[in-house]
Amino acid sequence: MKTDTNIARAIAQGLNLSEELATKLERLICVENWPIMDVLKSLGIMDEDRVLPIISDYFGIPLLKSNEFPEKPIFFEDISVDFLRRHAILPLQGENSDIIIIFNDPWNLSAVNALETYLSGSKITYYLGHSDEIRTAIDRLYGSPESEEKETASQVIDFYEDDLERLKGLAQEAPVVRLVNVLITRALDMRASDIHFEPTEKSFIVRCRVDGILYELDSPPKSMQPAIISRLKLMANMDIAERRLPQDGRIKLRFGHRDVDIRVSTAPTIYGESVVLRLLSQEAVEYELDKLGMSEEHLSAIKELIEKPFGMILVTGPTGSGKTTTLYAILKRLNKTTKKIITVEDPVEYQIDGINQIQVKPQINLTFANALRSLVRQDPDILLIGEIRDHETADIAIESALTGHLVFSTLHTNDAPGAITRLRDLGIESFLIADSVLAVMAQRLVRVLCDNCKEPYRATEADMAVLNEWVTNVDTNPIIYKHRGCKQCGHTGYKGRQGIFELFTIQDHIRSAIVAGKDASHLAQLAYSSGYRPLIYHGCQKVLEGITTISEVLRVTSIF
Repeated sequence: MKTDTNIARAIAQGLNLSEELATKLERLICVENWPIMDVLKSLGIMDEDRVLPIISDYFGIPLLKSNEFPEKPIFFEDISVDFLRRHAILPLQGENSDIIIIFNDPWNLSAVNALETYLSGSKITYYLGHSDEIRTAIDRLYGSPESEEKETASQVIDFYEDDLERLKGLAQEAPVVRLVNVLITRALDMRASDIHFEPTEKSFIVRCRVDGILYELDSPPKSMQPAIISRLKLMANMDIAERRLPQDGRIKLRFGHRDVDIRVSTAPTIYGESVVLRLLSQEAVEYELDKLGMSEEHLSAIKELIEKPFGMILVTGPTGSGKTTTLYAILKRLNKTTKKIITVEDPVEYQIDGINQIQVKPQINLTFANALRSLVRQDPDILLIGEIRDHETADIAIESALTGHLVFSTLHTNDAPGAITRLRDLGIESFLIADSVLAVMAQRLVRVLCDNCKEPYRATEADMAVLNEWVTNVDTNPIIYKHRGCKQCGHTGYKGRQGIFELFTIQDHIRSAIVAGKDASHLAQLAYSSGYRPLIYHGCQKVLEGITTISEVLRVTSIF
């Protein structure tokens, strides 16, 4: 397709624009790369009947009338109806590798580039059409958004309530199958960890979580909600007739060269079932301690601690803070033929060769506690307990640590010293905690600045107030970085995540304080003299190193 920037002059001459309007039009089209139709609307020129023949002649693209538009809808695997409607694009033919597209603006570069990316490998022929005629045809062929909004969730679901066979059939039709596959593929390409399918009264929202932040994808029509949810439930071997209770399932798929394990969770809401997919792509996880973002001090201390013959090491933090990845990295380092390692997890997220991994199954009474009772008779050297949730599990974990096993587990606490209080709350005696726990590591994940677009600047007074509070010997107004956004990072300014950590090691004077029943804040003050620093300290170090931003560190540490 011809893309000579002289198009602006051709349009200006064809429309007999004034010199002022012609200059503005040329700047917006040629310098700022605005779509032609957006530029003309901003100049108050709304008559496409005059503009389209000029564009058609300049680019050599034939102009079609509405009576030449298709009679049947054509679906492409990677292109949503919302995308077509938004950019006034209508497929005319989609057979084999020859594709015909009717569009309204050849200078809508983002839409054209997206089309050619999604349809790579195909020969694309373009035709021009009037935007109103194209959108009318889209509404006729694919359904109008106004008609979709009139259909509430209860009406849609009730329609299929007594017709499960029809719903099952719809869930297996090609358009639904393709759409679900496209959404999963897109999320994987965006490096997403989760996909959320969320029904509301008038829409069906699809969002994915990238680097801990949710972003909205093109939402399918509300009318497709039952079929899409049923498709996901069928893939996960769930009961599509059960909509009143939450369900859990698992999907194993191969997309291209990627093996993806997907955990599926459904929950009933007032507007239908909400579905969350947890994407576990093996290639996306780094099981190397050196690559998690630990400081040299933390890394050296952890490497020394995990070589202890017995005791318990806890990793704390909220859901999604990278605790499992840290523990798997530790196990990978310890995984030798001379060690027997057994894990009890809920669920087993990744399989590791050479390690005995057990999946908790509460429905058959295979709980953490019941599994652990048997496992200590399996002669393990190292035990990983997915999470300590109750007194019984905590008691067996402590007992195992005291009887010659190295035990790893997780707790949900805000900081590392808080793990001691949590164990007490679970009914564990202070002297047992002091004798068994070697260390507690708390962690969070911060987004890493995109190397391609991050911008340096002098730290402001507000920045210095935060840095000076938590880090000593900071230079006056150091150079730090802020996020901007570019194509490489999806215009977020961040690409990937790293951990920030705090390590609370149980030394003799801290052990005495635990036995004496001291609270978490008192324990943290004692540990400070031995090198313990809170999460925000490590986060501020990463800010000074140009890895992340102050706002990101404050977001995950919840200091302010």
